[in-house]
Amino acid sequence: MAKAVLGVIGGSGVYDLPGLEKVREERIASPWGEPSGALRIGEMAGLPVVFLPRHDKGHRLSPSDINYRANIDVLKRAGVTDLVSLSACGSFKEDLPPGSFVLIDQFVDRTHKRESSFFGKGLVAHVSMAHPVSPRLRIHVGQAAEAEGIAVHRGGTYVCMEGPQFSSLAESLTYKQLGYSVIGMTNMPEAKLAREAELCYATVAMVTDFDCWHPDHDAVTVQDIIKVLTANAEKAKRLVARLAKDFPREHEACPVGSDRALDTALITAPEARDPELLKKLDAVAGRVLRPN
Repeated sequence: MAKAVLGVIGGSGVYDLPGLEKVREERIASPWGEPSGALRIGEMAGLPVVFLPRHDKGHRLSPSDINYRANIDVLKRAGVTDLVSLSACGSFKEDLPPGSFVLIDQFVDRTHKRESSFFGKGLVAHVSMAHPVSPRLRIHVGQAAEAEGIAVHRGGTYVCMEGPQFSSLAESLTYKQLGYSVIGMTNMPEAKLAREAELCYATVAMVTDFDCWHPDHDAVTVQDIIKVLTANAEKAKRLVARLAKDFPREHEACPVGSDRALDTALITAPEARDPELLKKLDAVAGRVLRPN
């Protein structure tokens, strides 16, 4: 059984991870380009933890400018087995007010400018995204929140828009009528790439506003959001510290096969595979591509 290594991607408002011990910053080269920033690698309660600020320190990168492939690739190279995404979002439900934490179980991808797969011409692969979140990891996150007295809502659908603009009223009303829970700009294609890299993935969606469907939030501003972001970030850091303290030290097999996603995904015949693409896939798909 492999050792568990917890990865944490910090979204808006979460640019560092207090409590990380024996820390070293490491810039890992990726064949997919530049990741958002240096990894902070260390331990929490004796558990190996790897932290990456999604937007870089100072919030340098917009959602559309993030190199999601490089981010997932370097986390995989750093040995991450289980990846938790901390993500700010807007809410479509009255019972998910600003300050709420939602443990997402489904995604809808409405992005259109981003590279969404490690695979393509030269090696085609189709991974299942029916259940995009690792249920066992989500349970651990929920238990950590409860242990810290942080209220969480278990289950919900996250629709990912391209941004960087906030929604139009028509978009917001449409997504609300479709029954989605929250809206954000960053968890796609992140969740898809995590699945291709065989990482167990879970999202903590941290509500900052009601989006513009709500009569009291018809003009969402960055200034309003930052106030809630700060409070959410403090709770998120407590949650991660508790998660690390209680997390299994051995990686648990994923009930939906997140960590074996490539077993039945590759369709290109071995003799037709592009050698250059294979080199780039050494970390992401090495388990299934290396000769026995």
